[in-house]
Amino acid sequence: MSIGNNTCQTGVKALVFDVFGTVVDWRTSVINELTNFGRQRGIEGVDWARFADRWRAGYGTSCRELSRGQGKWRIVDEIHLEYLQMLALAHGIHDSVSDADLAELNRVWHRLDGWPDSPSGLTRLKSKFTIATLSNGNCGLLVNMAKHAGLPWDAVFSADIVGAYKPNPRVYSTACRMLGLNNDQVMMVAAHSGDLEAAAELGLRTAFVHRPAEHGETDDAPMPEFATAFDYAASDLNDLADQLHCD
Repeated sequence: MSIGNNTCQTGVKALVFDVFGTVVDWRTSVINELTNFGRQRGIEGVDWARFADRWRAGYGTSCRELSRGQGKWRIVDEIHLEYLQMLALAHGIHDSVSDADLAELNRVWHRLDGWPDSPSGLTRLKSKFTIATLSNGNCGLLVNMAKHAGLPWDAVFSADIVGAYKPNPRVYSTACRMLGLNNDQVMMVAAHSGDLEAAAELGLRTAFVHRPAEHGETDDAPMPEFATAFDYAASDLNDLADQLHCD
């Protein structure tokens, strides 16, 4: 599904990926684990889908604040646990579970399932390019997730390695520097326009991957019009591999 500018990829040597939502289906994974968590403990009356969305929204708020230098630096595991504890209180379930229960539940983010196309698509892309994470997740989280979901990264770049959160420009430029490449030799791959826009401002190439199910929509939702602003627009990672002529 070639919809973007489809700029010739000549000169691109590495692809760096947003992970949450782009490579892994965080929403379904978290909802399923929350549902099982509640069932096992007899917790009733909680809309676990809404709980998951609020949990994720809290993470986003904190990362944006920290990217602007507001607040004390914390890794994503710490941010997730903070919001999980707040949500447990807000839903009246904190007294029903132990701190150890919440700490283990918080590790759901380490064992998210990939989208069905992610292992095969990444493997194909890896045959031609260096592939690496460029995620706000912390390093340990991303390594554990890769093992769980079978994601064949060549390298893991994380917020705690860089000391900043996207869309801080330092995140993108540090990854390019650590790869030993010019910015225009690196392509950012993401399902989120803001991530791609921040990368493009620094001269990185861009590829949008359409993941409507991340937000609870159906998989056949149409490609958004804004996708044409990026170098590539793909329906999944195998489609991107097709467009980049990977075996």
